[in-house]
Amino acid sequence: MDFLDYIQLVFNDYTLRTITLGTAILGAVTGMLGSFAVLRKQSLLGDAISHAALPGIAIAFLITGAKDTNTLLIGALISGLIGTFWIRGIITKTHLKSDTALGLILSLFFGFGMLLLTFIQKQPNANQAGLDKYLFGQAATLVESDVWLMAIVTGLCLIVLLLFWKEFKLLLFDKDYAKTLGFNIKTIDVLITSFIVLAIVLGLQTVGVVLMSAMLLAPAAAARQWTNSLSRMVFLAALFGAFSGVFGTAISASQNNLSTGPVIVIVASVFVIVSFIFSPSRGLLFRQIRFIANRRDLEQKKTLAFMYHIAKTHDSISHPHTIKILNNFQGFTRKTLQKLVDKDYVTIDGTMWSLTQKGFDTASNLFNQQNKDDE
Repeated sequence: MDFLDYIQLVFNDYTLRTITLGTAILGAVTGMLGSFAVLRKQSLLGDAISHAALPGIAIAFLITGAKDTNTLLIGALISGLIGTFWIRGIITKTHLKSDTALGLILSLFFGFGMLLLTFIQKQPNANQAGLDKYLFGQAATLVESDVWLMAIVTGLCLIVLLLFWKEFKLLLFDKDYAKTLGFNIKTIDVLITSFIVLAIVLGLQTVGVVLMSAMLLAPAAAARQWTNSLSRMVFLAALFGAFSGVFGTAISASQNNLSTGPVIVIVASVFVIVSFIFSPSRGLLFRQIRFIANRRDLEQKKTLAFMYHIAKTHDSISHPHTIKILNNFQGFTRKTLQKLVDKDYVTIDGTMWSLTQKGFDTASNLFNQQNKDDE
């Protein structure tokens, strides 16, 4: 199935349209909220919350005996919030760091959740089948009501971000200053964390407990490479998340036996890899290009300074010197010499070189600047 066929199917096929819209909205909201988790250096938060939600799903099923999606997600939300507040309590009441607290809650809740799932699987009740979809996700189970719920949560998230944008920025970059201004930091922290929990819980049905943290972090990590502005980062993260959902769904729909959730995560990871390599400001490629350019510039300056010290001992700066003098100089290369010629700093006559007035003045300025810096 090519891309045009997929576009036609999106408009004509109810199931595919629902899944595409659902994954796009999920990617957008998790990308937005994931930006705050990444900037607060709480990358494990999404992993801990998603795993902490598993016992809530199992307990909700044990209580109701039904696989109603809304009921199970309410159980996951309650369990996720409990896990989140336990993490906060461990950090504030003990000397343990946040990564230790996140790891403890993640392993504790996930282990308890797996124990409950094992217990449920052994019950003589056919209705228990299918709960394991929350481990790895099953996007095909999305229905229109799920998409509307995601859209409503995304809308609420946007409203809250716009209303408390200043407070969120202060919380991210200068918590102590926010306290001095009289802001209730604890309330703001609970608010943004609660929305992160809600977004993660909504994504469990699509991506699953195991992979949900990637949906929260990957778009934000990719967006961080392209900008230093929080507003642009949030926008780009939402965009990358939405595209990950759409492209992941398209790839999954075009092939047989490809789970949508893992494919979405792989697509999001591709955005991260591309951003890490090709971002103009932080990308590895452009960083290497800048490093090579800076090294060449340094070699040119060192060679020019060496020539300056030689020329300064003569009455005329244009006095010719043999190139052999440069051969034992560490910074000298033939390419460096040619660059100096191209810039009209040096003239070459056979095997002899001499400084131009422009080259002498430039080297003199560099030498004087170096002396000032040393002082």
